[in-house]
Amino acid sequence: MRFGSMKLLPPIGLLCFAVYFYYLFFTLTPSQPLHLPEFVSTINQSSLSASTLPVMAVDEKLCDYSNGKWVRTKRGPLYNGSSCVKIFKNRNCLSNGRPDSGFLHWRWKPSECHLPRFDPNIFLQLISNKRVAFVGDSLSRNHLSSLLCMLSTVSKPKIVHHRGSHWWLFRSHNAILSFYWSPFLVEGDQRKIPGPHYNTVYLDRVNMRWARDIDQMDMIVLSFGHWFMVPSVFYEGGKVLGCMRHPVSNCTVNIGFGGPIRRALRTALNSIIERKIGKGNNGVDVIVRTYSPSHFEGSWDKGGTCSKTKPYAIGQRQLEGEDAQIRMIEMEEVENAKKRAKKLRGFRLEVLDVTKLALLRPDGHPGAYMNPFPFANGVPKVVQNDCVHWCLPGPVDTWSEVLVQMMKHMARVAKE
Repeated sequence: MRFGSMKLLPPIGLLCFAVYFYYLFFTLTPSQPLHLPEFVSTINQSSLSASTLPVMAVDEKLCDYSNGKWVRTKRGPLYNGSSCVKIFKNRNCLSNGRPDSGFLHWRWKPSECHLPRFDPNIFLQLISNKRVAFVGDSLSRNHLSSLLCMLSTVSKPKIVHHRGSHWWLFRSHNAILSFYWSPFLVEGDQRKIPGPHYNTVYLDRVNMRWARDIDQMDMIVLSFGHWFMVPSVFYEGGKVLGCMRHPVSNCTVNIGFGGPIRRALRTALNSIIERKIGKGNNGVDVIVRTYSPSHFEGSWDKGGTCSKTKPYAIGQRQLEGEDAQIRMIEMEEVENAKKRAKKLRGFRLEVLDVTKLALLRPDGHPGAYMNPFPFANGVPKVVQNDCVHWCLPGPVDTWSEVLVQMMKHMARVAKE
């Protein structure tokens, strides 16, 4: 979400902010609870050995899936708002009354290669006997919700309540998907209403909510960014490093968002290297998903909308400004981390670059249909819009299509 040069909001603005960010704290609705003791006894049993899996062909070279265009397709998504109970109500656009469904009939066509349709069975084969953790903000949860919906078409997961997270156990493949709410990746307190109107972020301290479980993770998907765009006070080494948009009068150094985002990602990646690899444990695959741009037409807190019904064509929208800067920082930090860890065995780090393909989909957000039937009683004076998250089903499903190709590639590299 791009907040522009936002100053302290007046009371009505604070109220809007509170309502909007209420949606960022929803947790995925568990459909079939499973108590932890039962889960532990189950996961300790190797219910599906690698030898029972069919042999899969893997790509010889990882394609650049980030460049391409959206093309029409007659095929619909693998799931819908009725078949998947894991969709947040405020992401279930069609069930909330969105009148057009054309946004569902586009597929991403990379410039260099073919991107296969998502195959839930292949994905489950790739994560057999593994634990995959999604770490980040509500867009990370948006992505995982989409993935769970697609996987549920072939295998129903069980929910496990774990400290600081939710785990989904796929008994059919002895695999776990999990989500850890960590919008900064490092330690921090989000702005609240009522309460401090700014974030407090400790850039050199990894968030232990997820980091304490690193030893149990075989694959980690990191993604963040949007929470760094609001007023914040940043700490490093126990001292105030600077601020974002001067949230407090005694913080005179405005350091913007670029430096803090870089430091936070570096701290997170270093923590994985030190905790997972430095102690001689098994290897780990790490995926850094790049920034997903928002599409507010106008200010997010002043009635901004996202009413387009088609993707942008090539050349209509360029990657620039804050979107380009955040993506560049993420790409650079991944390359730096690869250099730091190049002598370590079993550490594989790649970028899931979705920024460009997401940039071209202004039609894929809930918009006003984050709420059920917002115009049922006419057009209200104020219509709240969500131009940050993605409808389910929707363009976010494509992220997993790219992810599974990356996983196939990483599996081949691991065998070399």
